[in-house]
Parts: sequence; C-alpha cells; structure tokens
Amino acid sequence: MSIESEVSLDGKKLTIAIKGRFDFGSHQAFREAYERFYKVPEAYVVDLKETTYIDSSALGMLLLLRDYAGGDESDVSVINCNADVRKILAISNFDKLFDIN
Repeated sequence: MSIESEVSLDGKKLTIAIKGRFDFGSHQAFREAYERFYKVPEAYVVDLKETTYIDSSALGMLLLLRDYAGGDESDVSVINCNADVRKILAISNFDKLFDIN
C-alpha cells in the first residue's frame, strides 16, 4: 500500500493516488496526504486506479476527507474505480456524496 499526493501547479487541486489496499492500515498516510498543506485546495481528487481493495474504514476516511474539504460544499471526486470498488461505493450510496468517475 502506498499513498501519493500531488498539488496542481495553481494550487487549487490536490490529487491523492492510492495503490494497493485501501483499509485501516492506510489511515495515517491518507490523512497526512491532505492535511500537510497549509493552503487548502479548492478541489480534491482521490484516484483509485491502482487500488485493489477497499473496506469500511476506507469509506470512513473518504467521509473524513469530505468533512475536511467543507462537507456539503466540498468538491471531492473519486476517479478510476474498478468494478468491485465502484460496487462498494454504490451500495454505500457514496455516489450521492461524491462525484464518482
């Protein structure tokens, strides 16, 4: 498991890429991926292209990111989900809280 974050050149978008398992063991690294910037980006993108597994604690971490980003006013997208991850997000109604591509 690894988590990498990258800010766009204009500083308005933060992309967090998760590789491998996205589970409780990712909690600290995931939080650090978005909390370490003094300037809060306007948009967040969670890239799950190389994510092989997601569990309920990962869903909780996505909710914490959403709250950190501004709750209902936040701009958080989840992209590049494989079929299994997309199914878990849909069953959990996360498509109502996040822009999922």
